[in-house]
Amino acid sequence: MDYLRQVGAVVWKDLVVELRTRERVAAMGGFTVLVGILFNYAIDPTVVEPQGIASGLIWMTVVFGGMLGLGRTFHLEEEEGAFQGVLLSPIPRDALFLGKFLANFVLLSAVTLLVFAIFALFFGLRFGEHPGALAGVVLLGIVGFVAIGTLFSAISARTSMGDTLLPVLVFPLLIPVVIYGVTATSSLMAGLPVSEVDGNLRMLGAFAVVGLAAGAGLFRFVVED
Repeated sequence: MDYLRQVGAVVWKDLVVELRTRERVAAMGGFTVLVGILFNYAIDPTVVEPQGIASGLIWMTVVFGGMLGLGRTFHLEEEEGAFQGVLLSPIPRDALFLGKFLANFVLLSAVTLLVFAIFALFFGLRFGEHPGALAGVVLLGIVGFVAIGTLFSAISARTSMGDTLLPVLVFPLLIPVVIYGVTATSSLMAGLPVSEVDGNLRMLGAFAVVGLAAGAGLFRFVVED
């Protein structure tokens, strides 16, 4: 119970700070809306069928928008020296990582809902007959993305390059998420049965588990270096 309370305290602190500053939510939400508007004018529906390319556009918007928020995970704490105080507390490093991960997961999940709403509004998308399976695909992809992004955000925050280094480190590792996420999302939005995406779901689940395990195990070496 103490461990869960420690994780919950980190989640609560990060979400309260975000509600007060609205720094990351504003950046990610604004980016999402602008991307939707740009694609709305850039895609000619008489030449390209939006339903056919929607899954790729959605996932790339989530990845790029999420990167804006993940890059700022440790910004305020590092800037004001508060993170050193957090490290001096008796909280286990894996609990600290999980707290940061869950806070980022909540924020990115909210932004992802906005992404789907924006694309549905502009392109009139159909999300298929299996919304539960589609939600599972998206959530598994977000878990893997946020786990990797949170770990590497801690690495980039402690370098002179800061946020600019994060995409260079993370994008190559997100290839499995993009490949399997886009494929599964496209299949489900096209109305194919869930059995057609079983392999994609397993791969996304495996990536999420590996990302969480690696983040929880390596986080202490990153922040204590």
